[in-house]
Amino acid sequence: MTTTPHDDLAADPATTHAATHDAVSGALSPTARTTVRRGAKRALGDRAALLEVLGAAMVCHLGVLVDGVPMVLPTAYGVDPHGPDRDGTLYVHGSVASRSLLAAPERDVSVTVTVLDGLVLARSAFHHSMNYRSAVVVGRPRAVTDEAERMRALDLVVDQVVPGRTATLRAHTRKELAATAVVALPLHEASVKARSGDPVDEDHDVRAGGWAGVVPLRLVADRPVTAADAEGEVVPAHVRARAEGLGALRPRRPT
Repeated sequence: MTTTPHDDLAADPATTHAATHDAVSGALSPTARTTVRRGAKRALGDRAALLEVLGAAMVCHLGVLVDGVPMVLPTAYGVDPHGPDRDGTLYVHGSVASRSLLAAPERDVSVTVTVLDGLVLARSAFHHSMNYRSAVVVGRPRAVTDEAERMRALDLVVDQVVPGRTATLRAHTRKELAATAVVALPLHEASVKARSGDPVDEDHDVRAGGWAGVVPLRLVADRPVTAADAEGEVVPAHVRARAEGLGALRPRRPT
């Protein structure tokens, strides 16, 4: 089977970490350790591609060393392209008791986001693959301690899942903020990789015949289900819009 997203980044640890704010540039400038080596033709160098991938997903995977053991944990996240860190900011949140978030600011971490678009089925096992969009962000995170930035970061995390949701919610309480840890990672050191299209089979396999193709994939929502203690309430427009965007209210295709 062909390589998975971002399976071969350079391992050179030499890089710099800047906390100054730069305007979001038009091109990605990956460092040596975020330069895609394997399948380099699938690398995308436009910063807009990074923001597109980050905007399309709802869950990232945070990779961090905890007590010398590599941990890769799924978590919700939010993105501010014009945030206070170099080339923008990616926010990850969790409990203040989270060992991964407590350890994160002490060393470099990686955050990976993958959107799966299709199963690529070839005529040989070797050429089976997947269509995907994937981003890796590497750097030294910082703990977010400023209360205003923490509140904005948490709003971004919620709106990443359902755009417009935070505008309908009450303000965070001090107790909730005290129980929540937020770390910020610069978007400066990043890479993007994508695959699309048909299988790429050997000529002799094509001549031999047999079916090959792609099974398209997408995230689909069901209709919103009102909580038992909210009976009688109307589903808000922003929730309906999110569900519709994920195909919940589209007519079903005939089988």
